[in-house]
Amino acid sequence: MESFEFSSVLFNFHDVILLMTAMQCLFCFLLLCITSDRNVKSTLFLALFLLAHALIPMNELMMWGAEFKVTVRNLFPTLYFVPAIAYYVDGALLFLCFKSLAFRDFSLTKIDLLHLLPLLTYASFIWMTFYSQPEAQRLDMINSESFVYSASYVYMEFFSKLVRVFYAVACFVLISRYSSLLQDTNSNMEKIHISWLRALVIGFSVVMISETVLAGAKIINIFSELSLQQFSHIGLTGYYFTFILVNLLVFTAVRYFGVFEQVNEVTTAKKAKSGQFLQPELAAKIDSAIRHDKIYMEPDITLDTLAESLTIMPRDLSTLINRHFGVNFYEFINRYRIEEAKRMLTAEDYKATTITDIYLEVGFNSKSVFYTFFKKIEGITPSQCRQASVAV
Repeated sequence: MESFEFSSVLFNFHDVILLMTAMQCLFCFLLLCITSDRNVKSTLFLALFLLAHALIPMNELMMWGAEFKVTVRNLFPTLYFVPAIAYYVDGALLFLCFKSLAFRDFSLTKIDLLHLLPLLTYASFIWMTFYSQPEAQRLDMINSESFVYSASYVYMEFFSKLVRVFYAVACFVLISRYSSLLQDTNSNMEKIHISWLRALVIGFSVVMISETVLAGAKIINIFSELSLQQFSHIGLTGYYFTFILVNLLVFTAVRYFGVFEQVNEVTTAKKAKSGQFLQPELAAKIDSAIRHDKIYMEPDITLDTLAESLTIMPRDLSTLINRHFGVNFYEFINRYRIEEAKRMLTAEDYKATTITDIYLEVGFNSKSVFYTFFKKIEGITPSQCRQASVAV
């Protein structure tokens, strides 16, 4: 029986990680396309993001893989720079995924076409500098690697990394805005899990910033020769980190996407005229009703449930709270809770009641949030408040 011997290794261990990442992303992309509801925009953008992250490791393998790059150069030279398009769209896709997940009134508009500008810039660049050249010259540019080390390509690569960092920052801003808008409708933020969103953005940001540093080192190398060996460790670490992040993204998407609490990006307070609902009589009536029924002690009370109990439209109540009381719903409800907690802390009937039992009874779910609010409003801690009442 004839035996075969391989004189070289097609993949080293680092390449295997890249290949695993590519295959995993491609598999998840196909799975989402087959099983998900096509009307859920966030799932669509997640699927496209995963497709982009299937192309990125393939691009790395084609560019720097041990023997794999040689195989690609021989068999598919015309596809050599195609997978790199993923670097110019993955940041935008992640941003749009989070945006469509957070805001129920999200819809694509003409302004969103601007997200395609980095991709069009790269397409124009690679066409003019590479694909417009004769075939023989293109093959020489690939095999000699003169093109990928040229100043123009290095600058373009650095641009792609900056684009990704920009979208990472945009994701942070988006999450902060979402968190702020949540406070217009929810009295307890602890039940709404957005820490995983922040963690994912931080993770991808670390990878993107490290890749930007590596791309910046290549630019410096053009003018002053550096030893890029030390920088290669940054790229290798990014391979493993990305593999972990993709796993976390898929896991959290399965767990949270279906139950994620959305808000409207365009709030009712913005829609209202500045002079509307500055009505002291109505505000006093609502304040009296809230104090009488103590509805604020319901831990999961929302703007909608409060509006229903007060027989007022949610958008009118939101506008009134913002315009008349000058706070968001989150602070509005928690001020009543702090007032009630202070009364209980200083009352004879509650001397034997622990502070934990008190903050849970008035509607708080978190000790840290309770202490923060109490100190902010009263200027002292709950313990100091209780001690002061005993001293008197």
